[in-house]
Amino acid sequence: MHKLEQAIGYTFQDKTLLEQALSHSSYANETLHDGLKSYERLEFLGDSILGFVTADYLSRSFPALHEGDLTKLRADLVCETSLSKTAQALELDAWLRLGRSEEATGGRARVSILADVVEAIIAAIYLDGGFAQARRFIYHYVLVDTQQRVKLNADWKTMLQERVQQKKNQVLSYELTGTSGPDHDKHFSVRVLLNGEPVGEGEGTSKKRAEQAAARLAMERLYPEG
Repeated sequence: MHKLEQAIGYTFQDKTLLEQALSHSSYANETLHDGLKSYERLEFLGDSILGFVTADYLSRSFPALHEGDLTKLRADLVCETSLSKTAQALELDAWLRLGRSEEATGGRARVSILADVVEAIIAAIYLDGGFAQARRFIYHYVLVDTQQRVKLNADWKTMLQERVQQKKNQVLSYELTGTSGPDHDKHFSVRVLLNGEPVGEGEGTSKKRAEQAAARLAMERLYPEG
């Protein structure tokens, strides 16, 4: 277990919590020694902790995002696919405790099980070391690439428009400044103007993507505080 503790960056005082977090119900049912329990109750608690920490982080870190965008981003960050990737990065599959039938049917690679174990470990850390330790794990292993996801997926044009409209008589416009490449591989260049003055430039494989890139740069220049 020491190697796993090193991987997740936390040393348990109560090792049985970590053992429980790694134990599937099929293993707990087959192994009835010492009152071993499965991770299911821990997963339930960990899901709530993860949801709260993620919502708190997003609302504080991205004040320009609307509630709908925050909801979609949170769902993307805490979905089974995302959590299973966290489990794979930490090689949790090697530490899973599965019953014989679950092992035989590929449970060690099952996305739902890997995601459940991440949530169970979050709860185990919380119960053993407190909220701050659980939050640290979530920040370091679940929310690690959130900034990049926002940059790739955010609706920068809408965010820029709404920030600009906070002042009266502000006019945003987008101007196509160039195209290049053959028809099957076009490349577009766009600049965004505020009251006729250029405030951002962008490029992309479509005019829409180029406009989003230009709006993103304008947001970073005009509103660096977020």
